[in-house]
Amino acid sequence: MAEQTAFAGTHDTGGVKPDRAVVRDALAVGVAVGLSGFAFGVTSAGSGLSLPQTCALSLLVFTGASQFALVGALAAGGNPFTAAAGAFFLGVRNAFYGLRLSQLLALPRAVRPFAAQWVIDETTVVALAQPTRRAARIGFTVTGLSLYLLWNLTTLLGALGAEAIGDTEAWGLDAAGPAVFLALLAPMLKTTRERAVAGVAVLLGLGLLPVLPAGVPVLVAAAAAPLVLWAEGRRKTGDRATGNRATGDRAVNDSHDPHDPQRDQYGPQEEDR
Repeated sequence: MAEQTAFAGTHDTGGVKPDRAVVRDALAVGVAVGLSGFAFGVTSAGSGLSLPQTCALSLLVFTGASQFALVGALAAGGNPFTAAAGAFFLGVRNAFYGLRLSQLLALPRAVRPFAAQWVIDETTVVALAQPTRRAARIGFTVTGLSLYLLWNLTTLLGALGAEAIGDTEAWGLDAAGPAVFLALLAPMLKTTRERAVAGVAVLLGLGLLPVLPAGVPVLVAAAAAPLVLWAEGRRKTGDRATGNRATGDRAVNDSHDPHDPQRDQYGPQEEDR
């Protein structure tokens, strides 16, 4: 019963998924995303961070979007505190992932502090896609381990490569990080609401770049989600009000219809006398 409750929100695959299939899918995600650590290493080195600082970010922070946000703000000349604030707010989402995964995986207490380091977008998606707790644990572990190792390795290689070639802007490699992040994000925008939030965030972020310090537009762009939800709520409220008025008008028209069967049945109405 506990396991059924824990998996009430996951996809129904119609049966038990073989461990080999879970490992295969988890490795595919880990390898595909882990390779983008190279772009982070290049971007971080190009923003002025040293090799140890770049590697420490991947080892200790290990959340790609927050890392890219931090080094991107620093590369644009932003205040370190503002850049760190933007990275922090992006990373807060992992805390909500952890609340769901703690019930889903039900790991021993001694293991949870170590597993928390791997609570990111990719491990959460793979774990939630599994039909059983065993499969979810395997998916989470394999995705987290493969991604963590490969991400840190490619971060090191990217930083070393950036130091070897010198000015990353001359090679256009400063755009590698944002390009990879957009490539990962774009396929996830499947609904109209998600596309609207992304579009408003882009407009806010790019529109405020000339007037706000570096790193601040990223924070302001976070307002895109509540703005879209507010606009959607106003539209639905307007639709309901329009529908209610239309219903009321039809009711009034029906009550004055001279061809109403009830009028024929019960005789002429007051206005006909």
